Amino acid sequence: MTTISESPFSPAEIADEGIKPEEYTEIVRRLGRHPNKAELGMFGVMWSEHCCYKNSRPLLKQFPTTGKRILVGPGENAGVVDIGNGLKLAFKIESHNHPSAVEPFQGAATGVGGILRDIFTMGARPIALLNSLRFGDLEDPKTQRIFTGVVAGISHYGNCVGVPTVGGEVYFDAAYSGNPLVNVMALGLMETPDIVKSGASGFGNPVLYVGSTTGRDGMGGASFASAELSDASMDDRPAVQVGDPFMEKSLIEACLEAFKTGAVVAAQDMGAAGITCSTSEMAAKGGVGIEFDLDQIPARESGMIPYEYLLSESQERMLFVAHKGREQELIDIFHRWGLQAVVAGTVIADPIVRILFKGQVAAEIPADALAENTPLYERELLTDLPEYVREARAWTVENLPACDVTGIETGRIWKSWNDILLILLNTPTIASKSWVYRQYDHQVQNNTVLLPGGADAAVVRLRPLEDTPNLTTSIENLNSGVAATVDCNSRYVYLDPFEGAKAVVAEAARNLSCVGAEPLAVTDNLNFGSPEKPIGYWQLASACRGLSIACQEFSTPVTGGNVSLYNETLDSMGNPQPIYPTPVVGMVGLIEDLSKICGQGWQNAGDVIYLLGVTVQSNREKNEARIELGASEYLATIHNTIAGQPGRIDFDLERAVQKVCREGIRAGWVLSAHDTAEGGLAVALAESCLAAKLGAEIDLAIGANYDGRFDEVLFAEGGARILVSVSAEKQQVWESYLQEHLGENWQKLGVVSQEEKGLQVATNDHHLLIKVSIKEMSDRYNFAISNRLASYNR
Repeated sequence: MTTISESPFSPAEIADEGIKPEEYTEIVRRLGRHPNKAELGMFGVMWSEHCCYKNSRPLLKQFPTTGKRILVGPGENAGVVDIGNGLKLAFKIESHNHPSAVEPFQGAATGVGGILRDIFTMGARPIALLNSLRFGDLEDPKTQRIFTGVVAGISHYGNCVGVPTVGGEVYFDAAYSGNPLVNVMALGLMETPDIVKSGASGFGNPVLYVGSTTGRDGMGGASFASAELSDASMDDRPAVQVGDPFMEKSLIEACLEAFKTGAVVAAQDMGAAGITCSTSEMAAKGGVGIEFDLDQIPARESGMIPYEYLLSESQERMLFVAHKGREQELIDIFHRWGLQAVVAGTVIADPIVRILFKGQVAAEIPADALAENTPLYERELLTDLPEYVREARAWTVENLPACDVTGIETGRIWKSWNDILLILLNTPTIASKSWVYRQYDHQVQNNTVLLPGGADAAVVRLRPLEDTPNLTTSIENLNSGVAATVDCNSRYVYLDPFEGAKAVVAEAARNLSCVGAEPLAVTDNLNFGSPEKPIGYWQLASACRGLSIACQEFSTPVTGGNVSLYNETLDSMGNPQPIYPTPVVGMVGLIEDLSKICGQGWQNAGDVIYLLGVTVQSNREKNEARIELGASEYLATIHNTIAGQPGRIDFDLERAVQKVCREGIRAGWVLSAHDTAEGGLAVALAESCLAAKLGAEIDLAIGANYDGRFDEVLFAEGGARILVSVSAEKQQVWESYLQEHLGENWQKLGVVSQEEKGLQVATNDHHLLIKVSIKEMSDRYNFAISNRLASYNR
């Protein structure tokens, strides 16, 4: 029996690489020896949660991943779906949370660069970007610094690289004060005859390093992304990469040109864990090995050692496997685009990653040990609900003060329903995000059909190049598009991870249906706290179960995504404070005819307004699908209370409501559509007024002596509810259609009016609950963010 000497590393040195003591023991067992410094670093990044999903992989297995349109599912750089006419769409979402916390501009910018590389690595040209962002209280100067830096980083990279940022969401909550979330989604249209995969093959085939040079920036970024944040995290700024969007633009063009030659066997982005990740994953997926010589790597800094080369996350770099004998053909393409390109390795039969440096073996590890056969932790679920959930569920609307047709008392001050609506419209989470999206070039490439802020989902025209392979129709006859959205109400998930996660998927599908798109598939970004804590793991496991069920119900398979755990901030006492569990869903949908879409704003005075789904009357019947004041923005903002439960999803009703909305848009009946989300019905009505600068006269069909709660009618959330408007000429045919397909699950609310009428919401005996002008609403809604930033000095 071979005796293994004492470890050359102290426990602290091992822990610094993010490796647990038992994991180090397993590394020694697999190698039959102690690792050297470079190998220890390689295991540290590849066995991090960010790379190997050691806590989440067992939970992800329950997701539906196949379907009639799914061409590539989880396991590759991006998912790919068939969108008809010979066209294929690649899409993916990923996070850059921790880098954005310590270096907001570069953290967010390189998040954009990384997700774009996932798309064009597949052979797709990026056509759109979306982002899902979470920050702390916007009154906090620290939040203002992070927020403005993140937005600037996203706009800088996306604008410079020439890919439009067409949509997204922005939330503000104290739960994210120390740990912002920056999730970026990208879409791309396939340009190559075949989808480019990442598994290496062909013994003797050369391995090419292409793109930018390698430096010391981004060192150990994958491990950094898998640890809690603390004040000491500011010392980890070298773990944040520095991006160059102009080089990325050249890299996009060079890669797509290279793929079209047929000389590329496989390709992999050097994202998290850089050379270590790309070599080991390509080798493991292909069941082969890679020998790689660091002496060939173009370095931007002198004196770099193997540990630094292998863990660097310098941006705009790729790894190719080429057909032997055609490497120079590829090198010439990259040189023509002003990029680095060298043969740095070879595909070998022995399934190992062998790293050479100055003529010596610097590291030698089985590829499978790094990329496939990694640690896996199946943790026990809590058998009882966490105390915070039990306390939240003990809350009922009876805890709120009584209200009447005129308003409600809050904090010993009587507020009218007008006051409350204006307060909610001025809440940064609800308010217009125009301060954000006006910094993004959302029209570059000239394919953006619905602009940010005007619709529930982004819509992008499909305009392939003339030489796009497999196209089955002429470009002149092509009038289809794709819709995309990113969604998550994290307060719902915090209070009920299972039901809240189902609601996330339902809202994403609803937003696509509101623009007339058929939901196709999902990419998700699971942002959670530590899975090593019972509550954190319970939240993660419960949410994954909810996502899985909802994706099955909507026939929207999961094609891949990202897991970002350990999103916790250590306070001054060293106690970790986790974020709200935030499983962001990015969903794509197909629009076969771009002339049959709509936005959220009213179109014409005199149009008739309807509410599809849960009505006031049906909500009182205690059906499965209900609207709730629990978990609502109204409860949190007006009453400073985080409690209750989100409304439950009735999948049958949800599918019916969404289908009716889509069919109504396609038939030309529905002229505007907007889901009722944060802030409930009153806020949805206000947003539709503001988007069009038209008023609305609403009759809630309840009297001034209504025995329910007026705040529930106006501001409750949840349920399958969509606000639509229809021309008066189509009223009869539309109502017949509603009666046939929704039964009693719809309500005529009123009519669109001229701007000077503003928003008027009344009872059926003419008592006005709300009467506000367009200007009053606009002043609160459109300037909420900019007014809070007015005093911030960048």
